[in-house]
Amino acid sequence: MNVSGSKGTVVVAIGGNSIIRSKDAQSVPAQWSAIRETCQHIADLIADGWRVVITHGNGPQVGFILLRSEMSRGKLHDVPLDSCGADTQGAIGYQIQQCLGNELLKRGLKRQVVTVVTQSVVDPDDPAFENPTKPIGSFYSHGDALLRMHNEGWDMVEDSGRGWRRVVASPRPLEIVERDAIRTLVEAGFIVIAAGGGGIPVTRYSDGRLSGRAAVIDKDFGSALLAHNIGADTFLVQTGVEKVCIDYGKPTEQAFDRLTVSEAWKFVRAGQFPEGSMGPKVQACIQFLDWGGKRAVITSLEKMNESLDGRAGTTLVAD
Repeated sequence: MNVSGSKGTVVVAIGGNSIIRSKDAQSVPAQWSAIRETCQHIADLIADGWRVVITHGNGPQVGFILLRSEMSRGKLHDVPLDSCGADTQGAIGYQIQQCLGNELLKRGLKRQVVTVVTQSVVDPDDPAFENPTKPIGSFYSHGDALLRMHNEGWDMVEDSGRGWRRVVASPRPLEIVERDAIRTLVEAGFIVIAAGGGGIPVTRYSDGRLSGRAAVIDKDFGSALLAHNIGADTFLVQTGVEKVCIDYGKPTEQAFDRLTVSEAWKFVRAGQFPEGSMGPKVQACIQFLDWGGKRAVITSLEKMNESLDGRAGTTLVAD
């Protein structure tokens, strides 16, 4: 099944809204429905001649596992955070595999979709481990939070008046462990789903052994690293808006068709791209380009195919 994409290889980092549409649609059937629609757009890219590698977020799904684990405490064992990442990579990967496979079959495209459970190496001395900032799991009252900080050793913070949440480290990924296997599968014509949730964070000992860490990796930074590692031509980040904007939601809002790295950095430093939304996406694109990538694109689900032809979205390029 050696299929070469005439347009090159694109790593597509699908956003959370591709899996969960809203807070009222978080059930497994609702996730199937959202992914089924998402895969129609991904199939368009494949039909158009792109070799596609898919990455995805997993934050809410990890939170669901942690909540189930807490609710069953005393009856079942707790699920470690690195295992939560592996569980969600498998479950979400299965859903994408099946939905995309069915969509391709309907179009008469004979391609096989596979999921690679992916580990991302992080530095055990990354400053993020000394300053946990990534909220995960449920909201708690102040009293319950104090108990968990004392009994579980959790780091917890008050979250915008909504309650207290556990925070964990979010270190930068340094290496995709399975990169050679992923590259081989892509070159052989498989459509690969990999680096879910940015990859399962692991550290490497001096003898080469790996060990999981209680942390989470930003999906966009993990995806950019994967795109670099496999030599992708394009890194595409899917989000909820068609184009990158400054002064978003204000009368002075301005959307961009194209940004250079220096222009993008200027807006990052000016605080135009918040950490909780567009910030990591723009910075991950910059990182991919700094590593020698040809181009990065940020756009909505519906505009992905058009964006790769330069007719939609925001394209980021090196200076």
